[in-house]
Amino acid sequence: MTIKDCFYLGKIAKLHGFKGEVSLFLDVTNPSDYKDLESVYIDVDGVLTPFFIESVKLKNKNFIAVKFQGVNDESSAQRLLKKSLYLPEEILPNLKGTQFYDHEIIGFKVLDDMHGDIGEVENVIDLAANPLLQTICKGKEVLVPIFDGLVQKIDRKNKILYIKAPEGLIDLYLSDSI
Repeated sequence: MTIKDCFYLGKIAKLHGFKGEVSLFLDVTNPSDYKDLESVYIDVDGVLTPFFIESVKLKNKNFIAVKFQGVNDESSAQRLLKKSLYLPEEILPNLKGTQFYDHEIIGFKVLDDMHGDIGEVENVIDLAANPLLQTICKGKEVLVPIFDGLVQKIDRKNKILYIKAPEGLIDLYLSDSI
């Protein structure tokens, strides 16, 4: 299994107790979707290594407490801290229409209905109040808030995201005078 076949799930944030349990920060919309995980891949020195899960406890916000098989003490758990977690992309259901996974659209060309090509998706900045689509257009960063109705169409085959940005927003970024 390689990273290109997976999606980033989160990271091991801190120890949880003294018997090898750890707290995972899940970089997902709904952590409870992952309460029945049987295993995850952990990036150990550049190698995705499978770790099997004995137990999962939902915690607050985007944290869950996990007990991995074979990790039975604080010292063993300590070696996993700050490591990244991955799951195979194949476990994600295929989305249709204008729904997308944040990681899925990285690198997609963004075409605005008024301005045309405004660059490729560099990142999806997942702010709780309002996630943002980040592109670079004409050497300038453009941040577009993601809201219902922004994405008009997704062409997954050709990796194109068609959007209708709020009137005047793109102009603010591309204008030479502020």
